[in-house]
Amino acid sequence: MRDTSHKRRVTARVLFIVVVLALLIAAISYSILTSEKVETIRVSGAWALYPMMVTWGEEYESLNPELRVDISGGGAGQGMTDVLSGLTDIGMVSREIFPEEISQGAFWVSVAKDGVVVTVNRNNPVLDELMVQGVTVEQFIGIWITGDITDWGEVVNTTNADSIHVLSRADACGAAQIWAKYLGYYQGDLLGTEIVGDPGVAAEVARDSLALGYNNVNYAYNIDTGEPATDLAIVPIDLNGNGQVDEDENFYQNKSTLIDAIKRGDYPSPPARDLNLVTKGKPSGGVKDFLTWILTDGQEYVADVGYVPLSHERLELELAKLEE
Repeated sequence: MRDTSHKRRVTARVLFIVVVLALLIAAISYSILTSEKVETIRVSGAWALYPMMVTWGEEYESLNPELRVDISGGGAGQGMTDVLSGLTDIGMVSREIFPEEISQGAFWVSVAKDGVVVTVNRNNPVLDELMVQGVTVEQFIGIWITGDITDWGEVVNTTNADSIHVLSRADACGAAQIWAKYLGYYQGDLLGTEIVGDPGVAAEVARDSLALGYNNVNYAYNIDTGEPATDLAIVPIDLNGNGQVDEDENFYQNKSTLIDAIKRGDYPSPPARDLNLVTKGKPSGGVKDFLTWILTDGQEYVADVGYVPLSHERLELELAKLEE
């Protein structure tokens, strides 16, 4: 009786182990098989496009469970370098495409529009004056290019002697390129302490009451509420140079009012600009399908995330580029 009982227990244990091993092998095999079926579209680049691309990626994945969209920031220059070297399938580039990049095979479609704005800390010592007077392009050149303007009092014509803590971008990026272009220069001409990334600049401005920076719209404003981001204020540009912010220049209250100004053309281009997605050579397969979706059904998310949609005519032109 004891031998029989013992043999039964041993047999049961062996069967249990066999069943567990079979289940483990089945699970591993299923994981391998399903992972082989998952296509990944790799995207990197401009911080300006990052929030929009995250939304597009999530929505497209929900429609295509067999696909993954892997997205990382790093700046427009990083996006271009990655896509041309084959590290990614799509580069997010928030500036014009340069001739030398085209010669290396860069193909692009424009997918939305946004802009770069000037940011200061909400505790800036001359904030009230800045909001009333604005800052002219000549003054911005004096701050970021020639270095002739170094104190906040010089900007608003007061005796305030607090130094301006000028910030710029350390990474090759569309925001710096487009801001420098608005001033009539290049990114390499911009003065200031160099900070990596749009989030980095916004964080430093929020920390330092004397800081002056520039940010893409979706980092200057809260992406959920549309109000200026915590501890940030947006500096109005005195576009006509008359020493005050006129009614038709006063559109920085929230993201919606600024986006509307970009749509109307009241906020100039630059620093407003097109946002582009770049591939190496004309895309095909899943990448082409994704870009086509972005230019069609994906456009319904553009305004909700805080970007300016392209016109219907412009979207048709961009779609045609994919089919040429």
